[in-house]
Amino acid sequence: MRAQSSFIFDLDGTLVDSVYQHVLSWKEALDEENIDLAVWRIHRKIGMSGGLFTNQLLRETGYELDPEKIDRLRILHARAYTRYGQSVRPLPGAKALLAALTDNGIPWAIATSGRMETAAINLASLGIDPDKVTVITRDLVKYAKPEPDLFLAAADRLGIPIESSVVVGDSIWDMLAAARCRALGIGLLCGGYGAAELQAAHAYRVFDDPQDLLDHLDEVGGRR
Repeated sequence: MRAQSSFIFDLDGTLVDSVYQHVLSWKEALDEENIDLAVWRIHRKIGMSGGLFTNQLLRETGYELDPEKIDRLRILHARAYTRYGQSVRPLPGAKALLAALTDNGIPWAIATSGRMETAAINLASLGIDPDKVTVITRDLVKYAKPEPDLFLAAADRLGIPIESSVVVGDSIWDMLAAARCRALGIGLLCGGYGAAELQAAHAYRVFDDPQDLLDHLDEVGGRR
């Protein structure tokens, strides 16, 4: 009998079109704290943990960020995202992809570097109830991407070995985290990273968006 596999999905830029809303929310938060950082630099950090985000921010800007300011930035980002997030929509094929996996009896989960305070907006756009679906957020693990904790926690919750799991994400941080826990990584282009970048970060296949992945699902183990 073939071993059971599972799919673990990133959320922002993978299932929902929310990357740029996050970028603008961080830009607004940084501006309120008088921290000058170009929008394109913020985009390159979406998907990594908040701690790594602030560490890179220190290196690039030279600003001193004490714990209180870091916490204020998080709160300001979440507050701004509550507004920007109202425009978030599922990416093409996202709902159909999850439904196809369910219909095929293949377990799946969502693992996001975002905290539930922002992830809830995106989950609602997908019609997902986190009380009924396995959702691992930053609140539930010690470290976020590119550490593998989120994906490991999702696989554990599903009861499927991480080595038998496929991780689907849009950023290099997703692919690096997948490689570190020996999962297969599938990259999607709909978050703004290029195919070469995702492949260099150990994506074994790259598709345009969830619909493109759905159209090739049988090629990546997405059937019973």
